[in-house]
Amino acid sequence: MTSPQSIEHLNTDCTCVTLDRKALCKAAEEIVGDPAFCNDLAVSHPHLLSAQPMFLSADHARQMQSILTAIESVVALPAYRQTVLETAPPIARYEPGPLGVFMGYDFHLGLTGPRLIEINTNAGGALLNACLLQAQRICCSAMFSSPSSQDPAAIRSRFVADFHAEWNRQGRTTPLRTVAILDHAPTEQYLYPEFVIFQRLLEANGIHAIIADPTECAHHDAALWHNGRKIDLVYNRLTDFELATPQTRSLREAYLVGDVSVTPNPRAHALYANKANLATLTNPTLLRQWGVPEPTIATLNAGIPRTQRITDANRAALWATRKTLFFKPTAGYGGKATYRGDKITHKVWAEIATSNYVAQDLVPPSTRMIAIDGQLQNLKADLRAYTYAGEIRLLAARLYQGQTTNFRTPGGGFAPVFVSDQSAECHCD
Repeated sequence: MTSPQSIEHLNTDCTCVTLDRKALCKAAEEIVGDPAFCNDLAVSHPHLLSAQPMFLSADHARQMQSILTAIESVVALPAYRQTVLETAPPIARYEPGPLGVFMGYDFHLGLTGPRLIEINTNAGGALLNACLLQAQRICCSAMFSSPSSQDPAAIRSRFVADFHAEWNRQGRTTPLRTVAILDHAPTEQYLYPEFVIFQRLLEANGIHAIIADPTECAHHDAALWHNGRKIDLVYNRLTDFELATPQTRSLREAYLVGDVSVTPNPRAHALYANKANLATLTNPTLLRQWGVPEPTIATLNAGIPRTQRITDANRAALWATRKTLFFKPTAGYGGKATYRGDKITHKVWAEIATSNYVAQDLVPPSTRMIAIDGQLQNLKADLRAYTYAGEIRLLAARLYQGQTTNFRTPGGGFAPVFVSDQSAECHCD
């Protein structure tokens, strides 16, 4: 039986290259229909995709799913929703039905297993990682399998099915015809190539797909429109989580009256992705008051680092113990304005201590040894579970140097995750 310790041995000692770049280009070309797409991506995004995988034990993969299941059970409680929505923006109280495609749960592997460090509602990279999965050579033994499914085509089909599910969750009975992938200045976004892959994937499945800036959309005649075409559903890649800016006015208006379906939407962000929610999920006293079963509380306490809102009452204590903490803005994303406690200056502390921040027990990222031009380098690694309705659709890793995943590290970027089936001992070939 494969142990987490032997998996860690692989992550530190096994430097085999599993990425088959020809297979990757073939996979991208099959979806996009452009032979130059893969080469253009390699030039414009040289550190987007790692050539080496991350290894994960099946026990740890199961623990990750258990943590997600525990979170879903708490989020479903009326008391949780009332507590969270009391301080959420008013738009979050509107409940249209969709749950949110491509939720991203980010984990570090701690000494006791996976620890959830944050939740994101517009997590990018799922479809890129599905393509990456299709271009792998298993170099360590047959005991490793790709996560979720051996068939990347099945994963992509499941992604498309999730869009249909979101459409149906809003009570729509007509076929889903048009999806708009919306982001500010989409062609300038780092993950724009993924937008293109999504567009082609949807079109291959009979859904017209548009990539657009929200300012290009108009709300009139009981619908959201783009260049004269009615939009049924918006795949929302915006970081304007409340749809509060002037640029998203038409989208906001159409969303609030049910003239367009939006996934993920402001309600999903408020219920899951606000970092202050992690303080609620790691508060055993409050969870017991709500009647949460003890095994669920134990799973949450073991799987999520203790998180606290910064208040007048705890500010001095948090400063005194800052070296064991990580500080994040409650509405942050992409690692922006986050700080390790041991790096905080008095000036920075004065700013964040009076802002909407949380302090989370520090769980350092795990590491992955890679080889670049024959030289060994030790990179940081985190794990992302892409989910829908609380079920893991795909696991991926991100390898990097520095404080946050920045896709600027040679040898780093998105990496496939190989999960042990626990049938044999680990021996890297």
